[in-house]
Amino acid sequence: MKKILQYLFEHKTLTRAAAREVLINISNGNYNEHEVTAFMTVYLMRSITIEELQGFGDALMELCVKIDLSGYDTIDIVGTGGDGKNTFNISTLACFIVAGTGQKVAKHGNYGASSISGSSNVMEQLGYKFSTDNHKLKKEMEETNICFLHAPLFHPALKMVGPIRKNLAMRTFFNMLGPLANPANPTFQLIGVYNLEMARIYNYLLQESCLPDKPAGKTYTIIHGLDGYDEISLTNDTKVITHEGERIMTPEQLGKRMVSAQDISGGNSVEEAAKIFTTILKGEGTWAQNAVVLANGAMALHCTGKYKTYEEAYNAAVESLESGKAHESLQKLVALQ
Repeated sequence: MKKILQYLFEHKTLTRAAAREVLINISNGNYNEHEVTAFMTVYLMRSITIEELQGFGDALMELCVKIDLSGYDTIDIVGTGGDGKNTFNISTLACFIVAGTGQKVAKHGNYGASSISGSSNVMEQLGYKFSTDNHKLKKEMEETNICFLHAPLFHPALKMVGPIRKNLAMRTFFNMLGPLANPANPTFQLIGVYNLEMARIYNYLLQESCLPDKPAGKTYTIIHGLDGYDEISLTNDTKVITHEGERIMTPEQLGKRMVSAQDISGGNSVEEAAKIFTTILKGEGTWAQNAVVLANGAMALHCTGKYKTYEEAYNAAVESLESGKAHESLQKLVALQ
């Protein structure tokens, strides 16, 4: 690792193959925590390159615990995290909105590293038991339209660096890897990113996987709140990127009106986050909370191509929440544990 660090400190970048090798070595515990911390710090001081990100992603998927959900057209709704906004668990709530419409969801998530409550924190608090058992995950998918994939169980490297990430409590390149390393390889992805540079990188990587000669390519939508959110926040305009191009959408277009940052705060503990989560899913959230969750759910549904317009997808999201189907999906999922 000393040679690698010296190389990086000279403002050089890793090839895809070298990046892959480093992450495999991290997974195997070949470096001590101080070396890994120094390595991660490099990417706090400069931007990651596309080759480096591809290499790290290659290693994660190569070492990944394999599951097979190929019988389903699944979607994942995932933010990179690290936007420092401490919102409630918007992406995870949107997953249940989507599941309530009948769309299958393979949610990939982790504990919060730079936030109080990540998706894994809130799911665990609600009584979900993490597992890599393919039979269990398929049963959940069949009966509730959703299963949850806790990243450290599937990715040894993420388990190794978990404590270091928590201690750093800052955004690291591992935030960027999560959306690229869903073990279920979902057909559709809604990815939220914290800045426009990351939006550009993801767009490049996902376009590569969506080339005509790659039939397994994803259908994707990338979103970025222009005031720094890695989701549709309705606090400002949102940049929306698909393989067809880019556009800016207003809060009024996405969620009927603008909301304030205070309206979407995530609370100060995992317990508080879980309480906000269930309140919203029961249909008892504030107008602003509901609007933000529905906008993200609607964008995910629209990404699947099963709705002619965004408005049609939004109406399906509203129906899922107001009919209680979204909450029912959570209740059934917890009951299966």
